[in-house]
Order: sequence, then C-alpha cells, then structure tokens
Amino acid sequence: MKSRDSIVAGTLCGLPIILFFVSLFLGRFSVDPLTVPQVLAAAALESIPNFPLSIPHTWPDVVDTVILKVRFPRVIAALLIGTGLAVSGASFQGLFRNPLVSPHILGVASGAGFGAALGIILSGETWVIQTFAFSFGVLAVGLTYTLAKIYKTTPTLVLVLAGIVVGSFFSALISLLKYMADPYEKLPAIVFWLMGSLSSVKAGDLMFLLVPIVLGTTVLLLIRWRINVLAMGEDEARTLGVDTARMARAIILCATLITATAVCFSGVIGWVGLVVPHIARMIVGPDYRKLLPLSAAIGASYLLIIDDLARTLTAAEIPLGILTAIIGAPVFAWLLKTKKVGWS
Repeated sequence: MKSRDSIVAGTLCGLPIILFFVSLFLGRFSVDPLTVPQVLAAAALESIPNFPLSIPHTWPDVVDTVILKVRFPRVIAALLIGTGLAVSGASFQGLFRNPLVSPHILGVASGAGFGAALGIILSGETWVIQTFAFSFGVLAVGLTYTLAKIYKTTPTLVLVLAGIVVGSFFSALISLLKYMADPYEKLPAIVFWLMGSLSSVKAGDLMFLLVPIVLGTTVLLLIRWRINVLAMGEDEARTLGVDTARMARAIILCATLITATAVCFSGVIGWVGLVVPHIARMIVGPDYRKLLPLSAAIGASYLLIIDDLARTLTAAEIPLGILTAIIGAPVFAWLLKTKKVGWS
C-alpha cells in the first residue's frame, strides 16, 4: 500500500511538467505539439546575448505570439497560483487544526475583492486594480489579526471568528460598490473580476507574481515540520519548544502574501486551497513534510487543468471561480461522505 501511494505521489509531483507543455499547444488556435519545445528553445537561445547557436524558425510568427505572449504567461501564472493557494490552505488547516479552513479564512479574498472593485470604479487601469486588490487584501488580514488580539481567549478560534467578521464587512462594501457602479461598464467588470480569470495576465506580470508566491511558499516548505508540531495542539507544541505565537505569525504572513498576490492577479478562485490538501492527505497522510510538497504539485496541476477547460470548453471563456466551485464542491462532499478526508 505504501509503495503504491509513493508511486502515485511521485507521478503527481511530475504531472505539472507534463501539463505545462500540453497547455501550451492546447487551445482554439491549433499548434503542433512538436513545435512547442522548438519555440521555447529558440526563445531561450535568443535571449542569451551573442550566443552562437540558434534554431531556424520554420513556423509562422503568429505561433511565437500565441505561445510566448499569450499562453506561456497564463500557464506559468496558473502553476504559481495553484501552488500557492494549495500550500497556503494546507498550512492554515494545520495551524487552525481544522479541515474546513481555506486560504481566504482571514478575509483576504473579500478585502482584495473590495480593493479591486474600488480600483475598477476609480480608474480601470490594470496596475491600479492589482495594487488596490493587494493592498486591501493585506489590510483585511491586518484588521483580522488586530481584532483577534483584543480578546484574551483561544487565539486560533478568535482569529477565525475575526476573519469572518472582517470578511463580511468587506463583502458588504463590495455590494455597496456594485450598487453604486455604472451598470453598463464598471459593474460587469467588477462581477467578472470577482469570478476569477487569468485572461489579463501578461509576461510583464510574471515577476510580480513569481517573487511573492515563491518566497512565501519556500518559507512554508522550510518550516513544514513545525506545522506538524502545531497540528498536535498549542500545549504540545510549547512542550516541544516551539514558539507557537511566532510560528502562527510566520504562517499567517506567508499565506497572506501568497493569497493576496494570487487574488490581485487572478481574482477570487475558491476551493483550491480547501480541496487539494485533503486529496494530498489521502495519499501521503497528515505528515506535513510530505503533505505540503504534494499539495503544491496537485494544486498547480489542478488549477492548470481548470484554466485549460475555461479557455477551451466554450467560445467565451468561463470564469475560473465557477469551474473550481462546480468541480470542487461535489468532490469535497464525496470526500466527506466516504470519510476519506484523511484528517487525523
């Protein structure tokens, strides 16, 4: 049984690489699968100054545009965001010792949604929307943490309740902005952004997306053995010499950085950080030393598959939040029904 689970885990860890190449030739504009690695290799060699070797362009220029400027940034964004949301969700589930926790539990999604809606109304420029979304997402978590510090009771429980309060508050503000927005231009833009999409991601956005998500994910992976201790309970963690308050702040900071960055580029995409950690837990168990890396691989693969479906199923692109909910909710209900959530 363990060897089979190891094979499954190893296969899933390699799946994002396969899906990366598949997604580059998949779409309404047909591209020969054998052309994709040639385009990538040619672009890589051309980016090296004075490099003596080059690959002859035997394909139309439009193929370069489609793969390098349209699909490549979108595929990388899907991999990064899927990874970040899954790792953040798994880390929060360990921190709060609750299988129903997601990366949005502290109000970051509602705060970012309000910031994006405000940016759409005030400007409509992409960089303004993204800046407002990130700033208000971080602000929402800051308010949650500050509100939780006021009450001297169970810290994790108060954090969750404070997150619900702050999330509800910003959700109400989003509804207010929708009510005030121009119904012909601004309101549709707000609604579409809140449903989630990667259609606006460009090559220039990748660095702003890459650095925060890689940084936050790397820190969480480095401290994943401490999450094992936190998942045992605060008293047990203190007995083993872990500073629970400091670790909780580190996890919240990294998860907030990851989630706020993801939301400001992709909109609100639910269920990834909730369902993926449970699937990983079914395969490798509750050990976070194995759970977090596998969650990262499954999350990257899952969101990339969802994005591929979103841009190929119909002529008009389907928002990602709709597909993740349609697929994620039944899967999670099945996991609960069959008691295969793997929580211990």
